[in-house]
Amino acid sequence: MNGAADMGGMHGFGPVQVEPNEAVFHADWERRIFALNNAVGASGAWTLDAFRQTRESIPPPEYLALSYYGLWVASLENLMIEHSLATAEEIAAGRSLGPANPVAARASAADIARMIARGSPYDRPPRAPARFKAGDRVRTRNMHPKTHTRLPRYVRGHVGVVARVNGCHVFPDSNAIGRGEDPHWLYTVRFDGRELWGENSDPVANVSLAAWEPYLEPL
Repeated sequence: MNGAADMGGMHGFGPVQVEPNEAVFHADWERRIFALNNAVGASGAWTLDAFRQTRESIPPPEYLALSYYGLWVASLENLMIEHSLATAEEIAAGRSLGPANPVAARASAADIARMIARGSPYDRPPRAPARFKAGDRVRTRNMHPKTHTRLPRYVRGHVGVVARVNGCHVFPDSNAIGRGEDPHWLYTVRFDGRELWGENSDPVANVSLAAWEPYLEPL
């Protein structure tokens, strides 16, 4: 969606401030929300892509005023209410006010540690041959979905070159809205900076993007 999260290539936000030797967490509450999000997410009530869509749906004034883990808090609260795992009153009170609703799965602390250590594989068996190969010139679709997508605005409608075929993976656009994994081929596409930002771009700049096959059109 074209929300506040999709700010790549936009002016006015200042340079990215790199923090030397940055800590994993800057406060204890960030550590707790990271653990809580993984524990509740392991229930299977929603997918990672659905979590991203919920985060992107936060109204821009609120989104831009929250920190990274502040966005996780707001997203988790919204999802728990949506899936009847908690009520707004329980979240405000900080405790259960009635019997807990059942969930499909539960995870122990050891389970979460294993999940974080190995990650979650998103590659899937292909259903058809890849449409593109390394070296092909492609154009990204000029699309503006109202739901989650991994195709940022600043590359839409632009021409790039397939640099690599990365296999077949879960398609986030469908997985975010409950329409299944619908796996598609995933490519690394490289764009010249001048193609994206015009002649004022750094002439040696280029951007590489992970792009699913439905995002691309042949030239």
